[in-house]
Formats: sequence, C-alpha cells, structure tokens
Amino acid sequence: MSKNDQFPKGFVWGAATASYQIEGAWNEDGKGESIWDRFSHAPGKVLNGDTGDVACDHYHRWPADVLLMRDLGLQAYRFSIAWPRILPTGRGRLNPLGLDFYSRLVDALLEAQIEPYVTLYHWDLPQALQEMGGWPDRMIVDAFAEYADVVSRALGDRVKNWITINEPETLSAMGYENGLHAPGRSNPGEAVAAKHHLLLAHGRAVPVIRANCPNARVGITLGLTWYEPASSRLADQKLATWRDGRDNRLFLDPLVGREYPQDVVTELANDMKFVQIGDMKAIAVPIDFLGVNYYFRDIVRAENTPESENEPRTVFRGKVTDFDWEVYPSGLYALLERLCFDYGFHAIYITENGAAYDDRVNPDGEVNDLARLSYIQEHLRMVRKAIASGIPVIGYFVWSLLDNFEWGMGYSKRFGIIRVDYETQQRTPKSSAKWYRLAIQANSAEVSL
Repeated sequence: MSKNDQFPKGFVWGAATASYQIEGAWNEDGKGESIWDRFSHAPGKVLNGDTGDVACDHYHRWPADVLLMRDLGLQAYRFSIAWPRILPTGRGRLNPLGLDFYSRLVDALLEAQIEPYVTLYHWDLPQALQEMGGWPDRMIVDAFAEYADVVSRALGDRVKNWITINEPETLSAMGYENGLHAPGRSNPGEAVAAKHHLLLAHGRAVPVIRANCPNARVGITLGLTWYEPASSRLADQKLATWRDGRDNRLFLDPLVGREYPQDVVTELANDMKFVQIGDMKAIAVPIDFLGVNYYFRDIVRAENTPESENEPRTVFRGKVTDFDWEVYPSGLYALLERLCFDYGFHAIYITENGAAYDDRVNPDGEVNDLARLSYIQEHLRMVRKAIASGIPVIGYFVWSLLDNFEWGMGYSKRFGIIRVDYETQQRTPKSSAKWYRLAIQANSAEVSL
C-alpha cells in the first residue's frame, strides 16, 4: 500500500464472523436450539444438506483462531453472540456456560490487543421464541431487550463497541417473505411486521446497553445495496426507486427520525397496525455509528412493460463473484456519500465487505485467491477516497475471517481470507490474508485504537 493510500490515525482494521456460521457445538454446554438449527436440519432447506452443527468448530478452536487474528495484526474482531447459547429458550433461564465462552473469548482478544466488536443478533433466534411468533410478534422486542441486558451486564466491563442487529432487511426478507433463510416463512405481512420489530428492538436495546456500559459505543449494521436503473425507461427508474426504498430507505429513514418512507409504505399495501405510539421515537434513538455491509450493485430492469422495445436496455456488467454478484467498488463510494451528506451519519464502519470465490489449494499448500485480493483492494481504495472527501468512515472489517457456513448455500461458497478444510479443520491463510496483514502494518504508524 503506497503512502498516498495510507489511512488516517484512528482508522480500525478488522475482520468479521457470525456465531452460527463458525461456532458449531450446536447442542453443547446447555445451548438451546436456534431457528438455523431447525431450518438446516430440515431436508431440502440448505444446499447439499449442510448444517452448522460443526461449521469451523470455533467453539472448541477459538484460542488458535485468536492467535491467527493476532498473527494477521488485526486491531478489531467483529463477532456475534448466539442468543440461544445465553438464554436457551430466549428468555428467563440463563446458561452460565454460554456466557463464560464469550467472556473467555473477549479476555483472549484483549490480551492479544484486539478490540472486540460484539453483534448481539446475527440471525440465530432461539427456536422457542420463533414458536411464540418470532420477529413478526411484538413480544420479541421485550425479549431482545432482556437479552441485551444480560449480555451487556456480563461483558460491558470489557466490551466498548456494540452492534445491536445485523442486516434486519435481509433477515426479514429472506426469513419471513421468501422463505430461503430460517425460519423459512413465506408471508409478506409477517415480513413487514418483522422489519418494524427488528428496528424497534434495536431502539429499545440501545439505552439498555448504555445504562450497563456507560462508555459504550452502540450502533446497528445494515446491508445496503446501490441500485441503478438499467435504462432511462420510466419503468426501470420506478422499479429502482422502489427497490432502494424497500431495502435501503425503509431502514435508514426511521433511524434518523424521518419515519417510514410513505411511497414504500403505500406500495407495501400494509396497514402497519403494529406501529404504536412512541415506536418511531424509540427507533430514532441516537447511535454512535452506523455499520454498513456492502457487496455489490444491483442494476434494476422492469419486465413486461408497454414501453417501446427499441429503447436501449443494455445492462453493463464487469467482473462477478461466485455468487454472480457484480464487483462494483464505486457503489460503495456512492453509498457512503449518501449516508454522510443525505443522512448525516457522523461515524461509519464498513462492517462487512468481501467476496466468494472457489479457492483451490496449490501443490505447495498456498491459496492464491487473487480475485478476492483484488476485490478487497479496490473497495479499500473507495473507502480511502471517501475519507479524503470528508466522509467519516472510521473502520473496515473484511468478510470473512474464515471460510464458513454460508447460510442457504451451506459450504459451497468461500468468503474467508483464511481457508478452512472442513474435514480436518486446518486453517490456511490465503494470499488476501497475507496482503491484509501487510496493509495493516503499512498503516500501523498512522493507526491507534
């Protein structure tokens, strides 16, 4: 990394994971069943019948994984807590062994001079709460506040950085609308209610965390997509606006006190009766930062429209990942501009950014994931450009530290900068990991936690 690419003092370099994707030990030490345990064990739900029962076995191998992080020079590690490992049925009875696991992990990270960034919820809801209605039911808000209270009391003396919920838009859409993720529901009305209760749970948890950890910095992470119409056709432009509204504005607007965007609410054709007095104020509680997960641009094209078929409708695409996601770093810059200048967020972390590729181990044992390396480099250039433009991006977490269970795609997609052999659990740092270590070192004189 050249001197011109150096990042400012205080910029945080990290990597991210999620509990169900790496921990394994799905039914050990008092852990309760999660919706992903139930979903992945159901035939036909996950590619190849894969489950997270073992995953990366991080629950047993975490000391070695912390050493890997230290060797990479990571300054921060973003990980999530498995709610059913703490409260097996979602509320009430506490599982001390679950809390002890995360307490020991936090202590080891701090000893390695790695700052822990805790995500309270990354999609593994206790199955018992789903059976009571899950995120579409308002009872979930009180349950989440109780869970946030338990965890922040236990870890708040050491953890300073908290993320309430990861990607509420993905969870509500894929878990409750199209059924591709746990809990596998396909009910648009439930999906809209889930969106609201996820945001409200965030709003209720923020003051709870702050009360337990006076020096805490608290935020939420959204998965944001840069949408562009495929052409100048009115239908394409309208659809792009709608998709942006449904997936971006519906979550961003209430966080900054703008209520829900009326055009989206109208299009959803939902009576929104689950919204009660005081809810929107609670959702708009001030946060210390916004987490942004960015992977690709989406070029939107409307089909079966009456406009002339002679109008140009070419969709320009460049490189794609193994998910067939377009590699479009400029979309990250455009989003960051919008978040700063349109929404006024004063501190932004890139909490996930990475790419899936079919990595192969060379005969010499090396994994030369040059496509992923290029992806990370190109997106970091956009982050640096954003900072130079006055946009307050304060940290970057590559997704992911380890190859892992990739939700509905099982183990068929690899995002990690460290390769995991799922048969032997051997970890092999890839070329991207080695470059990332050098990038952090190159900025070490400029960076301090």
